[in-house]
Amino acid sequence: MTTTTLTSTNPLLRFLAQVVSYVLHPLFIPTYIFLLLMTLFPYEFAGITPWQLKLRLFSVFWMTAFFPAFAVFLLWRLKFSESIFLRTQKERIIPYIITIFFYWWMHYLSRNFADQPQVLQFFYTGIFMATSVGLIANNFYKISLHGIGMGGASMAVVLFAFYYHQPLGIPITGALLLTGIVASSRLYISDHSQKEVYMGLLVGALCQAAAYFFVM
Repeated sequence: MTTTTLTSTNPLLRFLAQVVSYVLHPLFIPTYIFLLLMTLFPYEFAGITPWQLKLRLFSVFWMTAFFPAFAVFLLWRLKFSESIFLRTQKERIIPYIITIFFYWWMHYLSRNFADQPQVLQFFYTGIFMATSVGLIANNFYKISLHGIGMGGASMAVVLFAFYYHQPLGIPITGALLLTGIVASSRLYISDHSQKEVYMGLLVGALCQAAAYFFVM
C-alpha cells in the first residue's frame, strides 16, 4: 500500500502527522533547546533573575520563530508565494535567507552573553550553518526543513552530554524518538521523499557536530 493510499484512508493519522509537524516545526527548535537547557542546567543562568530568564526565553522565540514566520506570512500576503507552507523550492529561497540572517544574529549575540550556557554558541552556529547548507541544497531538491531541525536538535542534545559530562540518557532518547516521529510524519503526509528527509537529518546533525568542533 502506497503512502498516498494510506493518507487518503487514514484521516486521523494524517491529522496527527500534521499536528506533529506544526508542534515540532523547525522554527520552534531553538526555543525548545533553550528551554531544555533551562531545565537541565539552571545553574548556567545564575547571573540573571527568573524574570530576566523568562524574557531571554521569549527573546529566543521572538528572534528565531516569530520574525521568520511573520516574514513568511508577509511574503504570502504580498503574493510572493502561493501559500504559507512553502511547498516549492522557489518559494523557500527568501524565507531561507531571512532565517539565516536571524540565526546569524543569534550566533553573534551568543558570543557576548556571559550569563547563559556556553553551549549555545555552538548550537546557534550549527543552526546558522545548517540553514545555509539547506539554502544551497534547495537549488537541487526540496531538502526537509523538519529533518534539518530535528537532526540538529538530536545531535545538540548528544553534544550537551559530552560537554557537561552528564549521562543525559532520557533527553537523548526523547530527542531521538521525537526525531523519528517527525521524520515519519513528514514521509506519511507525502511532503517529502525519503532522500529529502534523510539528507535533512544528516545536514542538521553534521552541522551541529562541526560547530561543536570549531567553536568549543
